[in-house]
This record gives sequence, structure tokens and C-alpha cells, in this order.
Amino acid sequence: MVISSFPLFPEDYSSHLFSLIQDPDPNSVSITNTTNKRPRLEIFCNELRNESSSVQDSLNELLGFDSQLVQVKEDEKAKQNVHYTKKESILESRNKRSSQEMDEGENYLNFVQNQDAFMGSGSGKSSFAKRTRSESFDVITTSDESTTAAGGSSQRRLWVKDRSKAWWEQVNSPDFPEEEFKKAFRMSRATFDMICEELESVVIKKDTMLRLAIPVRQRVAVCIWRLATGEALREVSKRFGLGISTCHKLVLEVCSAIRSLLMPKFLQWPDENGMEEIKREFEFVSGIPNVGGAMYTTHVPIIAPKVSVGSYFNKRHTERNQKTSYSITVQGVVDPKGVFTDVCIGWPGSMTDDQVLEKSALFQRATRGVLKDVWVVGNSGYPLMDWVLVPYTHQNLTWTQHALNEKIEEVQRVAKESFMRLKARWSCLQKRTEMKLQDLPVVLGACCVLHNICEMRNEGLNQDLRFNLFDDEIVPENNVRSFNAMHARDQIAHKLLHHNLAGMNVL
Repeated sequence: MVISSFPLFPEDYSSHLFSLIQDPDPNSVSITNTTNKRPRLEIFCNELRNESSSVQDSLNELLGFDSQLVQVKEDEKAKQNVHYTKKESILESRNKRSSQEMDEGENYLNFVQNQDAFMGSGSGKSSFAKRTRSESFDVITTSDESTTAAGGSSQRRLWVKDRSKAWWEQVNSPDFPEEEFKKAFRMSRATFDMICEELESVVIKKDTMLRLAIPVRQRVAVCIWRLATGEALREVSKRFGLGISTCHKLVLEVCSAIRSLLMPKFLQWPDENGMEEIKREFEFVSGIPNVGGAMYTTHVPIIAPKVSVGSYFNKRHTERNQKTSYSITVQGVVDPKGVFTDVCIGWPGSMTDDQVLEKSALFQRATRGVLKDVWVVGNSGYPLMDWVLVPYTHQNLTWTQHALNEKIEEVQRVAKESFMRLKARWSCLQKRTEMKLQDLPVVLGACCVLHNICEMRNEGLNQDLRFNLFDDEIVPENNVRSFNAMHARDQIAHKLLHHNLAGMNVL
């Protein structure tokens, strides 16, 4: 503590007092009345001594107070150190107690398992032992690098639910039958390996200090098996020995990788040479020239969304199935082999086929003149346009018109069969999925890409998976959008009939 100096007396007064307290000169002082009166100088000196002693006492009291403050601070620091020491000892005792409890739990689980093994698989097993096994956990011990570097040897213990991976390990083994593998994943092992190699750079993850990363093959297998079977995530979790949320995350990650990495390679509009090849193949099948693709639109059922419910309400499916239905649309154009060359995914199920077509990128491409001298063959749900060829829809058809309708139906059968194989191969498209509405376009796009890969690699479809695909066709109010197209359709019909290309049914 710093004490500021302040004057107790004026300077002239103090100097005067200093001069007074000097030893008086006996020659200059005359003492009178020494017997009866006390000298004034002696009285004044006594008073001065008393005042100086009081000032000294005040200074001592201030210094003593300062020393007391210092002592109080030191006592508080000592108390804090004691408190911290007690807290550290409590935490250390708790850690020891928890580790002991974990060891006791492991020993008890081992005891229960050994007891069950000793008792066998009879009815003597207790329900508590079964519940204990089903809720058992593995303890993973990992070293803490920071404490190890400091010279310690502490280890971190993690609880991880014990899940069986026996099914996946059996399927992933080289000895697993090829037919069973194809039945589970809708493709051969060679095609599956090719997909894993294509996606490895995007899907692979690194190991961490806490756990090992899921291998690429298992990640891809979770996604493909979920799309192929349409099973619930709980069943996927049991098959692959992973958590439910982990399986859901893997499906979305792999589907996103397929859409971003594989779609540009396996699903794209053909170039000029490819288009000429497609035209030749379609003309060989139907006799109609300049056909660049067959178009079809199907509906995928969904759970009723929370927003814009009326937009996704499918009135036609509801009336036919006598059950409230909600859906989204998938429009696609295929080549003669059933491979998708264009898709439009995600528009609400209340929209008709012609409305979906007007919203698609294919329509925008045709508006810019890219589809010049190319016919895209559709059913009666589409309008007749300069680049869209549809059958006649009025009554009392002539032989010529009926002949063209039959040939258009043959081209349409290619598209419809392709969509049937798409839904049959990936069963998740036949039932209402658990995924969110905003995630469905990514998943459906991945299904179309995987379909193309299987079609290009001649992956056959099991006959047991086939079904009759049915989608309602609503004739648009304005089903003729171009008079030039109407005239060109009449010429095509006349050519088919009079050049013996109409078929045996018409003749």
C-alpha cells in the first residue's frame, strides 16, 4: 500500500517548533518563579510529544491494515488451491469408479454368455440373459495422443453397439453364389465391382482415431440393396450391421455420387452419330423414319407431403385403387435398347403428361431447334407437335390411321418395357418411400443411371420380378399443336400402308 505524504503542520510552524525544542542557552534564558510556576516551554514540548506520538500511532495502524489485506489475499489463494485439489481428487475418483463399473459390466456379460453357452439353446435361458445379449455393447479403447505425448498412458473408452455383419461378410466373400448375389443386388458381381471402382474416389472415407471407416464396397452395397429391395432402413441396418441413421446417410451419399459422377457418362442425349444409329434401329423395328426416341411418363408413390399436398394428389390412381394416393412423375426418353437418353424427375403427380413435358429440359431443347428432323414418339397423353409423334385419338379410324397407331404402339412398347424393368429392378419405386421429398429426385436419378448400366451390360431381369405397368393416359384438350406435324403424320401413315409396312393386323 502506498501512503501519500501530507503536511501535519505548516512549514514555518514546524521550523519554529524545531527551533523551540533545541537545548536552550542557559545564559539567554532567565528563569523566574521556579518554585511555584511551571515553565511554558516544558508544557509546550510535552504537548508536541503527545501529538507526534498520536501521528505515529495512526501511521502504524495504516501499515497494519495494509499487512492484514495482504494476509487475507494469501488466505484466499490457499483456500482456492485446496478447493481445486479436492475437485481434482473427486473427478479422479469418479473416473476410477466408472472404469471399475465398465470392467464389472464386461465381466458380467461374459459370465452371462458363458452361462448361456453352458445351458445350451433350451428353454432354460432367462429372458434377462436374452435382453442382456441383445443390448450388449462393445468397448473400443483408443489411445489419447495428447496424454501420451505428455508422458501419460491414459486411454479413451467408447461404447459401440454390437451389430452382426454376418450376412454382408457372407455375401461379400468370393465363394458366395453368383445367382444369389444377382438376386440380392439385381446385377452381377462384375457390374457391382465396376460401379465401386467408378465411385471409389468420391465415396471413400479415411479412418479416424475413434473408429474405422466403412469400406467402399459396403457403402455401395447398402445403397444398391436398399434401392433394389425397397426394404425399410431397419432391415438394412440388420443386414449390414450398421446404424439406421448411418444407412440412411450412406444411401443419400452414394446416390448423390452416382448422379454427379456417373450420370454424365451413362445417361446423356446422343450425339449426331448416335442419333443416326438410333433412327436406323427404330425404323427397322417400326418402319417409321427419323424416330430418335420413345417417350413415357410414370408415377412414383410418395407419402403425403407437409407442403402443397393438393399438388401431389393423384386423382386417377386414387379412383382406380380406391385409396388416397400421392405421387411424383418421372418422364423419360429411351433408345431401341431401353437405355434412357433423357429424364425429367420430380414434378407433382397432379400434373398431366403434356404439362410435365412442357416443364422438361427436352421441351426447351426442342424449342431451340436441337431436335430438328427428329421424332420423339409418345402415347395419346402427349400433344402432336413438330417433334412429337402421337397416335390418332379420334373415333372411326381409317385403315391408314389404324396402321400408324399400331406402329406407334410398337415403339411405345419399347419405352413402357424399359420403365417396367426400371421399377422391377429397383423395387423402391413401387412403394411409398421413407425419404424426404427433396431427396427423391436424387434417388430416382440414381435409379435411372443404374438402370442404364445394367441395360448396357446386358444384365437380365428375373422373370419373377416382372409385372404389368399401368399409367393412365389423359388426352390433352389441345392435342394438335402444329398443322405441319399433322400433315407429316398423314404422309407417314400413307407410306406405311401403301408400301406394305402396315403389318398383318391391318391387312
